[in-house]
Amino acid sequence: MKALKIAGTALAVIVAIAALSLIIGIPSGFLTSTIQDRLERETGYHLTIAGSTRIGLWPSLNLTINDVTLEKPDQNDDSNRLSVGSIKVDMTLASAWSGHPEITELAINRPVLTMPLLRERKTVAKPAASKQVTSAAAADSEAPAIGRVTVTDGTVIFSNLRDRVEHRIEAINADAVVGGDRRIRVTGNARTGNDPVKFEIKGTAPTPPLERQSVPLELTLDVPALLQGPLSAKAEIRLNGSTVMINALSGTAGDGAFNGWASVDFATKPLVKLDLDFQRLDIAATRAPTSLRDSPSPAPALSESASPSWSNVTLDLNGLNYVDAEVRVSAAELNLGQTHFAPVAIDSTLSSGILKCAISNLGAYGGQANGEIDIDASVATPAYFMRSDLVGVRALPLLRGIAGFDKLDGRLQAKVTVHSTGQSQRAIMSNLSGTAFVNFQDGAIQGLNLAQMIRSLTTSPLSGWQESKELTTDLTQLSASFRIDKGQAITSDLNLVGPLVRMTGAGTIDLGTKTLAFRVEPKLVMTTEGQGRAADPVAFGIPVVVDGPWAEPRIYPDIAGVLDNPDAAYAKLQEMGKGLFGPGGLGGPGGQGGGTNGGGLPDTLGGSLGETLGKLLQQGLQGLNQGRGQSRGLAAPTPPPTPNPQGAPAQNDPPPQGQQDSQPMNDVLRQLFNR
Repeated sequence: MKALKIAGTALAVIVAIAALSLIIGIPSGFLTSTIQDRLERETGYHLTIAGSTRIGLWPSLNLTINDVTLEKPDQNDDSNRLSVGSIKVDMTLASAWSGHPEITELAINRPVLTMPLLRERKTVAKPAASKQVTSAAAADSEAPAIGRVTVTDGTVIFSNLRDRVEHRIEAINADAVVGGDRRIRVTGNARTGNDPVKFEIKGTAPTPPLERQSVPLELTLDVPALLQGPLSAKAEIRLNGSTVMINALSGTAGDGAFNGWASVDFATKPLVKLDLDFQRLDIAATRAPTSLRDSPSPAPALSESASPSWSNVTLDLNGLNYVDAEVRVSAAELNLGQTHFAPVAIDSTLSSGILKCAISNLGAYGGQANGEIDIDASVATPAYFMRSDLVGVRALPLLRGIAGFDKLDGRLQAKVTVHSTGQSQRAIMSNLSGTAFVNFQDGAIQGLNLAQMIRSLTTSPLSGWQESKELTTDLTQLSASFRIDKGQAITSDLNLVGPLVRMTGAGTIDLGTKTLAFRVEPKLVMTTEGQGRAADPVAFGIPVVVDGPWAEPRIYPDIAGVLDNPDAAYAKLQEMGKGLFGPGGLGGPGGQGGGTNGGGLPDTLGGSLGETLGKLLQQGLQGLNQGRGQSRGLAAPTPPPTPNPQGAPAQNDPPPQGQQDSQPMNDVLRQLFNR
């Protein structure tokens, strides 16, 4: 703010001296030195005019000064500096002869204002009030009236040379028109990064002194990258030393009204205080690119066939070090991209690069959320902390809005406490540590039929989740607790209960690489009576492994589980075969050739598969037991003679012991699981 005031005073002095010089006809060379001496005496800043100075008389009286620089005399860097490509002043000849020059247009071309970014707030002594008033009155008495001011291709640079940080607002074009009643209207546009900004300001110019005067102001701001609609606001601006007070603030942001107050202290490091209450606040949310080569288009949702990796693009949080803030924002309704919250109350403080946000009684999809988020950007590698507590939240719209994940629905209860460090999405997720508990109740898994998947495993392994929009798995409860260390989320109590399927398991989710490694024990309920029926569910008999990318993992039976206890596995698979493939299983009897067993298989075919399954396992186990009996010296039935292919070992030659024990079961498993 101080730099802007000095720049404004400098321009006023230049215009005043130029106007007087034009009236009395002082040569341009002498005019340059006069402007430099006067400006340094009034502001303490040194003015350098490196280019030419030209005076014109047609079509109007005008003065053009090129390559102008304004800076502190003892400054060793460019941290606080104003440079202008050219300044052109146009005035009428009649006003020049009258002694009260009227500037028809002041054109400022290619101005570059460099302002320092400070990490620490410093105490600045205020100049005496009388001096401020005297200086302002003197400047106003000599300043001519200006009808129009234009700024072309301007730039504002915020920089900290020690931290090697630089932020730019570029392509600033503004047109300010001053009416006869001191009404000012400023319109313009700019660009910050790749994001366009449009603005319009309306107000009434006050009469000096400016101190403690309330100035009505109207602002319209359009920032598509941040807000989903234009922001329009009215306020009363009051200057109190280095602090700008914004009172009676009201307006609309998109379709929602808001009101509140704000203040900004520009003495050294800016201190922002803000209290706003919105009826509805819509904030645009764009997803970060999945890699440096990605286009800026939104990343695909997690529900697509391929899960994108976390972005390696560096998150720029340095700006948190150069402003302090105390902010309270409340809203009856908040829309963050596709995510909806109502109501919202957030209290935030930002000091010395540490941001602390407290969220209380956040309404989220029929439930509530509380928590806190801390970000420490004061260190070389930013640190993060999050604690959240969700109760009764509808899971599907929440997960779909936040992460594009549309597979789980139900009432969600969750407790999460995590911390991490990193400069990119991938680094943050890979360094995540803490604990989490999630519990989904009375919902469904969309696009999947777990019972059908389990039945499919009796014929071949699966690749991916076998998704289909028509499929669904009702669930009564899905819960798990996780211990998270360096991006590895480990659980030993995964539990799923549904009308037709139950499942327990344990495993690890690699949050950094988006992969799974789970071993689960699925069980099928053989009727549609639900989990409350008296009979126990039928176990699959073989543990199932789920591993690979979490969007498309491999799902296959754990063969080692069969070989560990083949007798028990046979008994369970035999029981499962009766239930799954024989008549009377899922879906009930289907009749000859027309019914199904609930898995899409005709009952006649199901009975045949069940019988074949039993025979194969029985033969395999008999062969396995024969091998074991021979190794113990027990008599075994003599197998029937078989042809001896050329080159094959003689039938009476005993095979090696390991092959003798495992070969029958291996043959069975190869036929059964196509492995």
